[in-house]
Amino acid sequence: MDIRKIKKLIDLMIESDLQAIEVKEGDQSISLTRPTPVYTSAPVATAPIAAPAAPAAKTPRGAVENSPMVGVFYAAPNPGEAPFVKVGQTVSAGETLGIIEAMKIMNPIEATQSGVIEEILVKNGEVIQFGQPLFRYRA
Repeated sequence: MDIRKIKKLIDLMIESDLQAIEVKEGDQSISLTRPTPVYTSAPVATAPIAAPAAPAAKTPRGAVENSPMVGVFYAAPNPGEAPFVKVGQTVSAGETLGIIEAMKIMNPIEATQSGVIEEILVKNGEVIQFGQPLFRYRA
């Protein structure tokens, strides 16, 4: 079958939003099928693939904890409860600083070092990006 005819079949599939098409011409035949979308309409409980926790970066004003993933930041374990940390609070490495919700899974954000929280750089409920600064330690 001529490649131009195949190209026209592909164009026809796109224009008509067809999922599959099959054409027989004499002893030749061709069958074209669009790939099935990867997503589903129901949420799937799988752990997101996240990069290893970003270490605290050194800046002139103190170390910064960066987000290891994209998601929604939550400062407290539940609405109406006290936040995990406050400005001026001393934290130890491994202590939970907040939660990032990604794909309906709550991921604790842990301190990569011990120190005093000087500034909280994000707001509760804010959508955050990978590598975005979240907390700054006192220098």
